[in-house]
Amino acid sequence: MKKIYKIAIGILIAFFVVLISVPLLFQDKIIGLVKQTINNNVNAQVDFSDSNLSLLRNFPNASVQLSNLTLINNEPFKNDTLLFAKEINLSLKLTELFKKTSEQLNIKSFAIDEALVNVLVDEKGNANYDIAKPEEVKKDANLDDETPSNFGLSIDSYEITNSTIKYNDKKGKTNLVLNNFNHSGSGDFSQSNSELNTKTSAIVSFGMDGISYAKNQKIELDAILGMNLINQKFSFLKNEAKLNNLPLVFDGFVQINEKNQEVHLNFKTPSSDFKNFLGLIPETYTKNISNVTTSGDFSVNGKIDGIIDDNTIPKLDIAVKSNNASFKYPDLPKTVRNININAQIKNTTGKTANTYINIAGLSFKIDEDTFSGKGTVSNITTNPLVNANVNGTLNLAHINQAYPINLKNELSGILKANLHTKFDVKAIQNNVLNRIKNDGHIEVSDFVFSSKDIVNPINIKNTKVDFTPSTVSLTKFNVKTGKSDLNATGKIQNLLGFLLSNKKLQGTFNVNSNSFHVSDFMQENTSSTENKEDISQQEQPTESLKIPAFLDCKILADAKTVYYDNLTLKNVKGTLYLKDEKATLQNVNAGIFNGQIAMNGEVNTQQNQPTFALKLGIKSFDIAQSFNGLDLLQSLGPIAGAMNGKLNSDINLSGNLNKDFTPNLTSVSGKALAELLATNINPEKTKALGLLNNKLSFIDLTKLDLTDIKTHLSFKEGKVEVSPFKLKYKDIGINIGGSHGFDQSMSYNVTFDVPAKYLGNEVLGLLSKLNTKDQNVTVPVTANITGNMSNPSVKTDLSSSVTRLTQKLVQQQKDNLIKNTLGGLLDNKKKDSTKTSNKTENTVKKVTDVLGGLFGKKKKKTVKKDTVH
Repeated sequence: MKKIYKIAIGILIAFFVVLISVPLLFQDKIIGLVKQTINNNVNAQVDFSDSNLSLLRNFPNASVQLSNLTLINNEPFKNDTLLFAKEINLSLKLTELFKKTSEQLNIKSFAIDEALVNVLVDEKGNANYDIAKPEEVKKDANLDDETPSNFGLSIDSYEITNSTIKYNDKKGKTNLVLNNFNHSGSGDFSQSNSELNTKTSAIVSFGMDGISYAKNQKIELDAILGMNLINQKFSFLKNEAKLNNLPLVFDGFVQINEKNQEVHLNFKTPSSDFKNFLGLIPETYTKNISNVTTSGDFSVNGKIDGIIDDNTIPKLDIAVKSNNASFKYPDLPKTVRNININAQIKNTTGKTANTYINIAGLSFKIDEDTFSGKGTVSNITTNPLVNANVNGTLNLAHINQAYPINLKNELSGILKANLHTKFDVKAIQNNVLNRIKNDGHIEVSDFVFSSKDIVNPINIKNTKVDFTPSTVSLTKFNVKTGKSDLNATGKIQNLLGFLLSNKKLQGTFNVNSNSFHVSDFMQENTSSTENKEDISQQEQPTESLKIPAFLDCKILADAKTVYYDNLTLKNVKGTLYLKDEKATLQNVNAGIFNGQIAMNGEVNTQQNQPTFALKLGIKSFDIAQSFNGLDLLQSLGPIAGAMNGKLNSDINLSGNLNKDFTPNLTSVSGKALAELLATNINPEKTKALGLLNNKLSFIDLTKLDLTDIKTHLSFKEGKVEVSPFKLKYKDIGINIGGSHGFDQSMSYNVTFDVPAKYLGNEVLGLLSKLNTKDQNVTVPVTANITGNMSNPSVKTDLSSSVTRLTQKLVQQQKDNLIKNTLGGLLDNKKKDSTKTSNKTENTVKKVTDVLGGLFGKKKKKTVKKDTVH
C-alpha cells in the first residue's frame, strides 16, 4: 500500500513538474507563433511589451497572457494606433502546444481588458480597420518551415471589459464614441449554425455633420443571436435592451452580403406605462423614477427594414405616442398633466435625404398653464428644413416644483410665447432672408435671475421680443439690479444664424438708465487671505477676460448718472461697438469733477495680452477733485494735486491691460497737452513744493500766478517727460522742466530769473552806488528737485549766485569809477590848457594816486574784505 502511495505521489510531483516546465519549453514557440501568424494575416504591426505562458492559471487549458498589446497601421494611416490593450488573455487546449506551425492554432476563449479602439475613415473612404491581407499575400508569407500558417478561432467564450471604442468617419461626417464598453459572449463558433449569448453595456455619444444627436446615453443589451456563419446571417432570437431606463424588445436579423448589409428589425416598448417615457430621459435629469406616480400611456414602436450600402439606408418608421398622461414626483408639489405626444421618424424611400421628423402634437399642463408645440424637420441629412409653431404660457417657478431640475438659482417669472418659424439651415448660413419666415413674439415678465458671477439678482420686470422674417426686435426690456436700472430696445438681425450656424450675433440697441452702479454688475472677490499661500504655490495662470468673438453689436448708451468706485459721472452719452473681440468707444461724453470728459478709443482682446488705446478730452476739470479721484492724473502730474482751479487737457495713451482690465501703468505710453486755469497753489499739500517754498525767501508760491499755463507731456514705460514751460511771479521769470515716474520718482529743474534787488541788504548797498540804469540786474537761481514724492530733496545754488552777483557789482563799480575819473581828466585838460605847468604836475600826481590805488601794488596797510552771502 505504501508503495502505491509513493507511486501516486511521484506521479503527482512529476505532473506538477511537467506543468511548470512545459511553459518554459514551449513559451517562446507559442508566443512567437502568435505574433508571427497575426502579422502575416494583417497589414499592420502587432507587438506587445510582455508575455507569459501558464498551465496553472486556466487548467486544464493553457493560458497565454499578452501585456500592452498595440496594433499600429501601415499606409495610408501610418503610425496611427488602431488598437491598444492593457491586457489580453488567450486560452487554448494543451494539445495546441504540440502542433506544428503549419497547423491551425485554435483559441478556446479570450479576454481583453482596458482596450482603446480608434477607428478612422478618411475623406476618400479608406478605413484603418481594413487590415486583412489578401489571400495571395498570405500564401507568399513564409514561416520558419516555409509552409503557410493558419490562425483559427474555435472559441466558446470571450469578454471585453472597461474599454473605449471611437469611430470617426470623415467621409460620412459621423462620430461615435462608446465609453465604459463591456461586452461578453458565449457559444460554439466551430459550428456553422449556433447560438451566441451576449451581454453589452456602454455609454454612447453620437453626432453627424457637426450636430450632436446623443450624448452620454446609457445602453444595455442582452441578446441571443442565432448565427449562420456560412451565410453570414445573425438573427435576434430573444432580446431586451435599455436606452437609459427605457426598455425595448426586438426581433429580426442582420445579414452581411458581399456588397451590402441587409437589416430587418422590429422593436417596441414591452408595456405602455408612461414611466417608460421618463426612462428615455438620462437619469442625470430625471433622478430616481421608481416612486414616481404616472397615469396614461406611452409607447415606442419602430421598424427598420432595408439595405445598407454606399447609397442606401434602411427604410424607417418609428412612432412615439402618449395620450392624456401625467406624472408626479413624490417630494415635489406640482403635477405635470395632460401630456400628449404624437411624433414620427420616417423614411419611405431608403434615400438618406428623405428622412424626416413629424411632431404632430406636443403639449403639457402645469396648474392652469398650458404649453404646446408642433412642427416638422425634413431634409435632415442635406439641408434641414424646419417648420414649427410654439404657443402657450408657462410659470417658470413651477418647473422645478414639478420636475427635479438641479438649478443653481430658483426660477421665477411668466413666459408667454406665440411664435411660428419656417427656415432651412442653408438660408440661415447664407442669410437668404426670403427663405426665413418668422412671425410672433415671446414675452417674459417678473423674471428674476441670480448667479454667483453677479453681486445682485437681476429682476427683469418686463421684456418682449417680436419676430419678423428679417429681424428680431427687442421692444421692451426693463431691468433692475441692486441700485441700478436699465431700459433697452433694439434689433437683432440674425438670431437664428447665431443659434444654429455659428454666425455672429448682430444688433443695435438703445440702452437708457437713470442710475447705473457699475459695482452692481461686478463679481465680488471672495478669496480669503488664508489660501493665498496655496494659490502662490500652485502658480496656476489665469486667463484674461475676453470680449466674445460672436458679438457684432452697436450700443447707444444714455445714462443720467453712472457710479464707478468713488467717481460719479453725469449725463453719460455715447456709442459702444462690440466686434471682432474689440470694444470701441465713440463720442462718449460725461460730466465729472465739475467739468466734462470726452472719450474715444478701443479695448482689444484678440490676443492673449489685452490692450487699450484711448483719446481723452478733459475740459474744466476741478483740479483738486480730479487729481484726488483719478490714479492716472496723479501719475501724470503728481505735483498738480497741490493746485486749486481748473484743468483742460488732451491725452492720448495706450498700453496693456491687467487680468482685471485695469491699465498696466508700466506699459502705458502716449502724450498730453495740459492747460492749467488755476488760481492758486498750496505748497504744503506737496512736500517738494513745501521745501522749495521754504528755501527761497524771494518767492511766495501761494501767490504764484498760474493762469493760462500750457505744457506738453510725453510718457512711456512708466516715465513722464514734461517739456519746459514758463510762468511769472511778480517780475521774476520762472522756467520749469524735467521728468518723473509712475513710481513717484522725480527729477525736475526750476530756474528763476531773479532781479538783484531781491537778494538781500548787502546787494542793495552795492546797487545803491550804481546809477539807476545799472541797477536793473538779474541773476539766474536754479533749484533741483529729486528723490520721490514722499521723500523729496530740494537743492538750490542761491548762495553761489549771490556771491557771483556781488563780485559782478564790485567790478561794475570799479569800471564806473575808472570811466568817470578818466572822463573828468580829459574834460579838464581841454578847458585849462593855458594853466601853468605846476598845476599840471599836481593833476597828474592825483590821477597816478587814484590808478595806483585801484590797479597798482597793494598798500602796506591791509584792508579786510567783506564776505557776501
